[in-house]
Amino acid sequence: MADVRLQRLANVLVNYSTEVQPGEWVGVLGDVAALPALREVYAAVIKAGGYPSLMLSDEYMSRLLLREGSDDQLEWLDPSHTLYYEQADVYIRVNATSNTRAMTGISGKRTQRYSSAHRSWLDTRLSRAAEGKMKWVGTQVPSEASAQEANMSLEEYEAFVFGATFCDQEDPVAEWRKISAMQQKKVDWLAGKKHVKLQGPNVDLQLSIDGRTFINSDGHKNMPSGEIFTGPVEESVNGWIRFDYPSIVSGRAVKGIELRFENGKVVEASAEENDELLQAQLDTDAGSRYLGEFAIGTNFGIQQFTGSILFDEKIGGTVHVAIGTGYPETGSKNRSAVHWDMICDMRNDSEIHVDDELFYRNGEFVV
Repeated sequence: MADVRLQRLANVLVNYSTEVQPGEWVGVLGDVAALPALREVYAAVIKAGGYPSLMLSDEYMSRLLLREGSDDQLEWLDPSHTLYYEQADVYIRVNATSNTRAMTGISGKRTQRYSSAHRSWLDTRLSRAAEGKMKWVGTQVPSEASAQEANMSLEEYEAFVFGATFCDQEDPVAEWRKISAMQQKKVDWLAGKKHVKLQGPNVDLQLSIDGRTFINSDGHKNMPSGEIFTGPVEESVNGWIRFDYPSIVSGRAVKGIELRFENGKVVEASAEENDELLQAQLDTDAGSRYLGEFAIGTNFGIQQFTGSILFDEKIGGTVHVAIGTGYPETGSKNRSAVHWDMICDMRNDSEIHVDDELFYRNGEFVV
């Protein structure tokens, strides 16, 4: 018997996050480890009248390509996927993993080569989304591997995931509408502001938001959500930041990251573990040393680090930034094959001032 919480999640993704309409071309993407959830999403798309395209991936085959593929094979773009990104109406990705360290032995440079070659798909999706031509949402469903990464049993992790998405309740959509209303008040206050200053044990950073738009991330792009974010003015970022939590990219955890910015660009970077991967990501292209995103996590239902950025970047009382490509709807002009989120805890002796007015202290809004 299907887990009713999975059915609720599928309903949220199809009927709230992306609001699938009859006749829309809907991509249902995910790893084979997520197959039970993908089936529920597929069924919900059918019920909504959409035209679903199932696009499966597999960790083993992905690893095989990265390890043994030639440069030409790494850079090849599947024409059917290119057509999908150029013409489809909806993108729904459901992630799951059977091994959170599946790509540990893969060279950072090979990962970077693959990402650079496939950048056009990401650019197309984001630009079409900004134009209102493509709706998208991503989520992650529980697996034994993810539960282990989070230091939980599978049952505990399932409770965490479905609690964070409100799918442990009869009407998850009603709960997401409450989150949306709260965050909109913060977004409205930030409209027209120009300067942000972050200070605390882990950060001394300044950036401009002049002319940029904050987005109310209320479950229409990520599920779960709970953040407000923008794209800082590219050459405005100055200062230093240290990230408390590991940042995971391509199945590898990079720990102890510190970055220093001058006129927007990362000029110094180090990591205590997997520094080679950090440096490879930063050297991907012209945009990978600039910030594409600055965000404040608002989901106080997520309080512990789990090793999944989808959940961790929403932790109430944290901020996160992403090196690389920004979201066009924020006004960001930064483009890159990279979009890598890194999380900084702001819950102790930390403040955010906006245009010299105290906006946030010790993990809580004061405005």
